[in-house]
Amino acid sequence: MIGISAILLIYGFWGGIIDMLDRWGNKEEYGYAYFLPFIAVYLIWQRRDRLVAAEFSPSWFGVVIVLVAGCLFFIGEIATTFTLIQYALVLIVMGLAYALLGWQAFKIISGPLLLLFFIVPLPPFIYNNLSGKLQLISSQLGVEVIRWFGISVYLEGNVIDLGDYKLQVVEACNGLRYLFPLVSLAFLAAYLYRVEFWKRVVVFLSSIPITVLMNSFRIGVIGVLVENWGQKQADGFLHYFEGWVIFMACLLILLMEMALLARIGRPKRRLRDVFGLEMPKALPKGMEYRTRPVSPVHYAILASVALIAVSSLYVQTQQEILPERQVFSGFPMQIGNWRGDEDRLEEIYLKSLKLDDYLIGNYADSLGSVVNFYIAYYASQQAGSAAHSPRSCIPGGGWEIERVTQVDVPELQINGTPLNVNRLVIKRGEFKQLVYYWFQQRGRVITNEWLVKWYLFLDGLTKHRTDGALVRLSTSIGMGEEWADGDKRLMEFAEKVVPLLDDYIPN
Repeated sequence: MIGISAILLIYGFWGGIIDMLDRWGNKEEYGYAYFLPFIAVYLIWQRRDRLVAAEFSPSWFGVVIVLVAGCLFFIGEIATTFTLIQYALVLIVMGLAYALLGWQAFKIISGPLLLLFFIVPLPPFIYNNLSGKLQLISSQLGVEVIRWFGISVYLEGNVIDLGDYKLQVVEACNGLRYLFPLVSLAFLAAYLYRVEFWKRVVVFLSSIPITVLMNSFRIGVIGVLVENWGQKQADGFLHYFEGWVIFMACLLILLMEMALLARIGRPKRRLRDVFGLEMPKALPKGMEYRTRPVSPVHYAILASVALIAVSSLYVQTQQEILPERQVFSGFPMQIGNWRGDEDRLEEIYLKSLKLDDYLIGNYADSLGSVVNFYIAYYASQQAGSAAHSPRSCIPGGGWEIERVTQVDVPELQINGTPLNVNRLVIKRGEFKQLVYYWFQQRGRVITNEWLVKWYLFLDGLTKHRTDGALVRLSTSIGMGEEWADGDKRLMEFAEKVVPLLDDYIPN
C-alpha cells in the first residue's frame, strides 16, 4: 500500500520534481540540495534504534496534513507556481510520516524531515529581489573594506569605481551561493548541537549575517587586489578559489561561535562534548520483525494520495479555452507620430520565458524620444509557463530597482477599468530608466504579481482560461532630464498604443 502511494505521489508531482532538479543543476546556489535528501535519510537511519523502540500509532492528523498539502499542490498547479507544488511535496512527506508513525515516533525523525524544506528553490520573484538587495549591500560594505586599505573608491549603484578599473557586483557576487548552503548547514549543525534551544536558534540565524559580511569582505579584497595587480585578479581560477576560501571561513566562524556558546552558562562545556554525529546504536539482539496491521488510516492515506494524482491528471487534461486573437507580427510599426523598429529576443531568453507570442521594439517620435515597448503573450499559463514579472527580471540584468510605486494613466481604460500601472525607477551605474508595466489578463488590469496567481487559479477553474499578457514600457532618462520627463513620454505613448491592444490581448 505504501509502495502504491509512493508511485501515485511521483506521478502527481512529476512536473514539480523535474523543475526542482533542473533548478539544482542550473543554479549553483542550489547545488548543495542534491545531498540533503540523503543526509535526511542517514539521520533517520541513525535513530533507528529509537524508532524500533517507539510505539507506532497511526494518526488521522497526519491524513489532514496530507489533504492540506494536496490543496496547496492543486493551487500551485492551477496558479502555475512550482514553488507551491514543491513545498506541498515536502509537507506531504511529513504528513505521511506523521500519519503512519503517530506523534511519539514522528518527533524522533522530525528534525531530518524539516531539513527537506531547504531543498525547495525560492520563487524567482523573491530570489531576484533578494539577489538585488544583497548585491547592493555587498557593494556598499565591500567599498568600506577597500577604504580600510587607504584606496580611493567611488560607488554608484553596484559599480565600484577604482579610477583605472570599474568592478560591477553582478548576480554571481550576491552571496546567495554561500547563503543557501550555509543556512542549510547551520540548521543541520543546530540539530546536532546538544545545548539549550536558544543557542541553537542563535547558531541558525547567525548564518545569515555571517554570509553577508564575509561576502562583502570578499568583494572588498577583490577590489584591493584589482587596484594593486590589475583586472585579472577578479577573473578566472583565483576568483573561484577566493569564493571557496570565504565559504570555509564562514564555516569556521560558525564553529567558533558554537564553541563560545557552549562555554556560556553552567556547566561550561567543550564543543566536542556537545556537537558531533553520534554513531547509530546497534539494534537489540533477538529482536523480532513483525508486520504492522493495516488500519483505516492506511486506506485514508492511499485515498488521499490517489485524489492528489487525479487532481494532477485533471489539470493536465483540462480543455482550456484558447480565445482567438491577432498575432503581434501584424502590430503596426507606425502609431501616430511614433515609428517603431522591431527587435527580436535571443533563443536563450525565449527558452526561459516560454511565451507563445511577443512584440519588442523601440518606438521613436518626431523629436527623437524613444520608448521601448514589450508585450509577452501566453495562450496558456500552466505550471512552468507564465508571465515573468519585470521586478524579477530587472535585477538579473544588473539594474537596481530604486523605487516602486503605482500610478494612474489619465483617461485610459481597459475593458472599462481605469489603467493603473507599476512604476519602477531603475539605475545601473550612470544609466537611469523609467519603467511602466502591468498584467493584462482576461479583461483585467493587474499590478500585483500574487494577485495574478490568484486570478489564474480562479479563472482556470471557472472560465477554463489562463491566457494573458505582460505589457511593459520603458524609457531612458537622459542627461539634463527629470523623472517627470520620462513619465510624460511613457504616458503619451501609452495613450496611443493601449487602445490597439484589444485585438491582440483577448478580454
